[in-house]
Amino acid sequence: MTGGLRAHVVVPERDVDVRLDIGPAECVALVGPNGAGKSTVVEALAGLLRTRQGEVVLGDRDLTRVPPYRRGVGLVAQRADLFPHRSVAGNVAYGPRASGSGGREARARSSAALAAVGVAGLADRAPGTLSGGQAQRVAIARALATDPALLLLDEPTSALDVDARAEVRAALGTARTGRPTLLVTHDPLEAVALADRIVVLEAGRVVEAGPTADVLGRPTSAFAASFSGLTLVRGTATRGGIALEGGGALASGTHTVPPGRPALAVYHPTAARPTRDGAGPERPVTTLEPRDGLVRVRAGELVADVTVSVAAALALAPGEAVRIVVPDAEVTVYAPAGAPTSW
Repeated sequence: MTGGLRAHVVVPERDVDVRLDIGPAECVALVGPNGAGKSTVVEALAGLLRTRQGEVVLGDRDLTRVPPYRRGVGLVAQRADLFPHRSVAGNVAYGPRASGSGGREARARSSAALAAVGVAGLADRAPGTLSGGQAQRVAIARALATDPALLLLDEPTSALDVDARAEVRAALGTARTGRPTLLVTHDPLEAVALADRIVVLEAGRVVEAGPTADVLGRPTSAFAASFSGLTLVRGTATRGGIALEGGGALASGTHTVPPGRPALAVYHPTAARPTRDGAGPERPVTTLEPRDGLVRVRAGELVADVTVSVAAALALAPGEAVRIVVPDAEVTVYAPAGAPTSW
């Protein structure tokens, strides 16, 4: 088992300043909006981006000034980018050969890596005859064949269809075992399946980090809430729920924050119901958006996903006042990071 990663990526010209630690056999998902700095972190760890500040330490090796080919880092990107003039086996054997292994050892490593990700039968095929999912599994095998001390997965399934993603995700589960792994993803299911922890980047800074279940179930940043499909609201804890910053309140069946303390609450938008009357907080409708066969109603910080018929029956339109009702069993109230949680 290899050592863990300790990195401080500082790229002033891109306004990125990120500290990152990954345990020896841990997978960390790096998520955030476009332009948050995720690719910069990956490039710096791989040695593809030279930095004048910060550090990259892997186990007991300082890689900060080490060139990419000597780092022992495996990278699987969005596209497989296999050598078209080499067979699948030749593509996978290329890494070991380039790092000094003899032909017999390189072929053995290639065979073992292809078998590990379930594509041993493709060894003699030409890359041009592969499907997208097959090619990406070969790319994973290519990274594995070098026995990398650190594995970087940069949106490895984003270019694939749903069926291929499931196969590639299984291969990634094999690849990440026993080594520190950084996974950049926009797919919550991928994070759940592969990551032990999630680190959230916004504007080149870490804004949230924690175990996968905690970040997805009780997010503290707007992006993490959006990533997990939840609506996040802020306010002050009450004995029965949360008083919202914009006025009104939500009752909660799950609340552990002392009354009067700052609090967060989450619920799933499909649990919310817009009404013209009722007891829910009142807000003007901000936007109406089509979403997966439903209509997403945004009313200030509150969100509800409803059918088209419900939206039509209520004659919802931007600027119109609406009340958002959420059953208390669907609302979870909790403390912001670092705040007391006991009564």
